[in-house]
Amino acid sequence: MLPVRCSRSVCPAAPGFIMTSPYFMNSRSTVTRSCTPAVSLRSKLTNKRRDVAPVSSAAVKAEEEEARISEERRPSSAPLSTGNCHELLQQAAVQPKTETNAVPLSSHCRRRRQLKVEYDYKDGISPVKTEHWEPPEWKKQLGFIREMRNSRDAPVDNMGAEKCYDTKAPAHVRRFQVLVSLMLSSQTKDQVTAAAMQKLRAHGCTVENVLATDDETLGKLIYPVGFWRSKVKYLKLTSAMLQKEFGGDIPDSVEGLVRLPGVGPKMAHLAMDIAWDQVSGIGVDTHVHRISNRLEWLRKPTKNPEETRKALEEWLPRELWSEINWLFVGFGQQVCLPINPLCSVCLNQHSCPSAHKNSPAKRPKAGSQHSSSPTSSFKAKTEPGSPVKDERIKEESLPTKQRRKLRSKFNQ
Repeated sequence: MLPVRCSRSVCPAAPGFIMTSPYFMNSRSTVTRSCTPAVSLRSKLTNKRRDVAPVSSAAVKAEEEEARISEERRPSSAPLSTGNCHELLQQAAVQPKTETNAVPLSSHCRRRRQLKVEYDYKDGISPVKTEHWEPPEWKKQLGFIREMRNSRDAPVDNMGAEKCYDTKAPAHVRRFQVLVSLMLSSQTKDQVTAAAMQKLRAHGCTVENVLATDDETLGKLIYPVGFWRSKVKYLKLTSAMLQKEFGGDIPDSVEGLVRLPGVGPKMAHLAMDIAWDQVSGIGVDTHVHRISNRLEWLRKPTKNPEETRKALEEWLPRELWSEINWLFVGFGQQVCLPINPLCSVCLNQHSCPSAHKNSPAKRPKAGSQHSSSPTSSFKAKTEPGSPVKDERIKEESLPTKQRRKLRSKFNQ
């Protein structure tokens, strides 16, 4: 900033300025201000304008063109108009500073651009904070179920998929037998599945033997499992697929297992847990599905086991996923029955929302067909060496009608 000359001394109080308009470009004389108070700046500027000779229109256009070219070379500065000095000062005060790479905008089209702000989030992370939900008394109810399952005498404990394979067979054969037992267990009781697996293992339960066995023989081996004709086809197709794509072994992922014919999500998660010792999800069958809805361990009632699995995995800790299947299956086989559940002997009867809704009005007697204890119904007093003991042994192997006749005979 240049100081203004006041007479013969420099006055630092009044800074000077240079006009950059094309009108003043011809005269490079410094504008001075006299220290005499009678003379004002406006009068000096007016006199200066009168002394300047009129410029032709062609010269003015040439000067404007030079000014435009010079402004294009300086992109950081705003374009200048040919207005008077007061308009230039107002534009300089109002116009904001721009970056060096910004394109200059004219005064009539200078507008603020509306910006849309977007947020980037990592994959799988929702910006909305969701509230964690869990059943109010689920830990207490789970503890009671564990207490009721301490004896581990349910059918699943002795005849489940973990008990149906040959422990002395090679690893890939054991995994195949686990998968076969899971395929046969669909819509079938564990007792029937275990009997079928015993016959298959005696015949040779390997991929090669299943492919070499004809459908009729294979059907006789697995009969009377549920839907045994369809399962014969599934066993043949699955064995051929395992031999062709996996070298006789089973896939080590849920995605690969569900590709096999006759294998669903429940079987896939259980196979990953039992055969590969990897917890990939909760194996939900009819027992887990029924008990979870009765205990209201779900946000809302579910209609099928797959919906139940997804709802349970939303809140249940992962370290319990493997345990919950065998706990609920055995509990459903002994106490929380599909029809007439034994709520009177259940430790959760005071906290279960469904308690005593479908259960018998009275507690079943020990030894009845609805009792959870394996006690025999025959209670006749016997003497050592009496033939009644042999009759009791025969009674267990008789059909139900004959058993009732035999009981009535001894009760008389």
